[in-house]
Amino acid sequence: MFAKLVAVSLLTLASSQLMAAECKTTIDSTDQMSFNTKAIEIDKSCKTFTVELTHSGSLPKTVMGHNWVLSKEADMQPIATDGLSAGIEKNYLKEGDARIIAHTKVIGAGEKDSVTFDVSKLDAAEKYGFFCSFPGHISMMKGTVTLK
Repeated sequence: MFAKLVAVSLLTLASSQLMAAECKTTIDSTDQMSFNTKAIEIDKSCKTFTVELTHSGSLPKTVMGHNWVLSKEADMQPIATDGLSAGIEKNYLKEGDARIIAHTKVIGAGEKDSVTFDVSKLDAAEKYGFFCSFPGHISMMKGTVTLK
């Protein structure tokens, strides 16, 4: 009887973990100026969400660096444009830019960085996007973020 109770308890525990929302994702960036995804869906039940950015290429960050930046879709290009003059040491992001919801640092080959942000900062009625702010990369390295 005890073994049956333990088995049922373990099954219940396992199924509840499977039902829990995935509140993190890993995004890979490459030397071909690309992310391995164009869309991220965040479950409304997540309190925080973590993005881990990896770089599977072979080029250094000074040549083919990438970061991951989250903002409203309408702010993406203005943030990237304003960040050009900030330089790589500031991750090509203007210091104190309130339009940036979250971002990683610029990474190069074999490096990784992550950022965790408060999901309550997102509004389901708003359109959000992510992009790389390294000069010129936003044209190819961008995607959507939706709250579901």
